[in-house]
Amino acid sequence: MKRFVRSLREIPKYGWILSVVCFGLDIAAYYFGTLFNRLLGTNAWQFAPKIPCIDDRIPIIGIFMVPYLLSYAFWILGFALVSLTGRKRFMNFIAGLSLSYFIGFLFFVFMPTYMDRAMEGFIEYSKRTDFNGFLFRLVYVNDGGDFGFNLFPSFHCMISVFCYLGIRKQETVSRGIRIFTLVSTVTICLSTVFVKQHYFIDVVGGVLLAIVCHEAAQKHNLSSCLPRFIREPHQGPSSD
Repeated sequence: MKRFVRSLREIPKYGWILSVVCFGLDIAAYYFGTLFNRLLGTNAWQFAPKIPCIDDRIPIIGIFMVPYLLSYAFWILGFALVSLTGRKRFMNFIAGLSLSYFIGFLFFVFMPTYMDRAMEGFIEYSKRTDFNGFLFRLVYVNDGGDFGFNLFPSFHCMISVFCYLGIRKQETVSRGIRIFTLVSTVTICLSTVFVKQHYFIDVVGGVLLAIVCHEAAQKHNLSSCLPRFIREPHQGPSSD
């Protein structure tokens, strides 16, 4: 725990700032993806990416709504921890994440997907009076009600995998934090299908998009495409 707290104190200011900015980009990609597919009329192309032989066999496990909701805090922390791996690597991380947001946004606009929660029977879980029912209601009411949109690729999975890839095999981040990030990533990916916010293929799409964009950014130094003021954030006289 002491090492974890020490790691938090070592995160540079620009690490926290860009983490919040990236979280905002996630919300923007989702919101504007829906807005643009309505403006362009591509929402008429919406389809449910369900694979019945797989998705119908995946049960609803209400307790997984907890990691699903906690994922938002996990992402901001995960982004910030990547800044401990070095400025260049972090900036490439930001560039790769931004690229994945843009590609996901294009999917939301030109290949829109949906889930009919009412028809599938999932909406009934939000009508229960227990704690799990409250959590389902909290998520479903604020995410389309009877219908869920922008399923493919799963941003929950994509962003969580990015957080793990950003610190994977990086000795500047403690082994305990790396294990915690891996476990959290796997749990969040599982939660997306266990709370019926995504279909199985959405998870696959999110994971693959994260891997491709992360590796491309690190290999080809995509941070060079970022504005200079982001690539070289001011650190003051003690900057390394």
